[in-house]
Amino acid sequence: MTGFARVDGRAVGKSWIWELKSVNGRGLELRFRLPPGFDGIEAEMRALAQSRLVRGNVTLNLQIAETTDAAPAYRLNETLLDQLLALGARLEDRGIGAPRLDGLLAVRGVVEPMATLEDEGARKTLEAALKQNFAQALDRLVESRAAEGTKLAALMTTQLDEIATLAGRAREVEAVRPEALRRRLRQQLDDLLALSPPVSEDRLAQELAIHVTRLDVREELDRLNAHIEATRALIGGGDSRGVGRKLDFLAQEFNREANTLCSKAFDAGLTAIGLDLKLVIDRLREQAQNIE
Repeated sequence: MTGFARVDGRAVGKSWIWELKSVNGRGLELRFRLPPGFDGIEAEMRALAQSRLVRGNVTLNLQIAETTDAAPAYRLNETLLDQLLALGARLEDRGIGAPRLDGLLAVRGVVEPMATLEDEGARKTLEAALKQNFAQALDRLVESRAAEGTKLAALMTTQLDEIATLAGRAREVEAVRPEALRRRLRQQLDDLLALSPPVSEDRLAQELAIHVTRLDVREELDRLNAHIEATRALIGGGDSRGVGRKLDFLAQEFNREANTLCSKAFDAGLTAIGLDLKLVIDRLREQAQNIE
């Protein structure tokens, strides 16, 4: 979800630069930074950005400058000035000198530069040009994020290959095979039969069922393979909107299966494979959080 776009333009005696920067984020957060007097165009541009982007912390910055020799215009923030005057009056009551006018005007935000437009027609022309340029900048940002997504897809495909390899190695471990499971259960059964007093048949059946469930990891390996295929389909699919959240969910499912595999393993080799799986899955999860 990282990306950058920069577009400039000129119209009606003004020049401007749009800069759009995107970094990773679980949701979509848009931060507009517009010059004074241009807040009215934010709502339309915000709606356009929300229609194109799903996730990410995005800063959308607009800088405007005069291209004519006209003197710059300023406006007085009367609300802030009134607050400062009221504060000055309270301080004066305490014996502190009244604030000077030059000091008040020097406070940041009291006097603000503003773009000047000769008439309403010129303003509409400028706003239309700004919106058109913003759409171009948004197109470039989407392209930049898509290029980053292509790199992430290649990386995640490699990680999926690692998970598939480890799952295949787990299936080859002797402890997973039916013969090994039967030997393990036979040993457990002999231990139960050797108890004094003897274990009842109902208790024996319960214990065997519990041990079968604890030892057999083939179901977890089957689910791992299903998650691998589902993730590959998401990465290679044509519709990329909302893929990141689906990948987040699958990464949780991957981790759940790896945890269960480690908890069931009674073989050192299988435990080592389970730990390796958790490491790769953790890297996969980190990359999934970077995808829209």
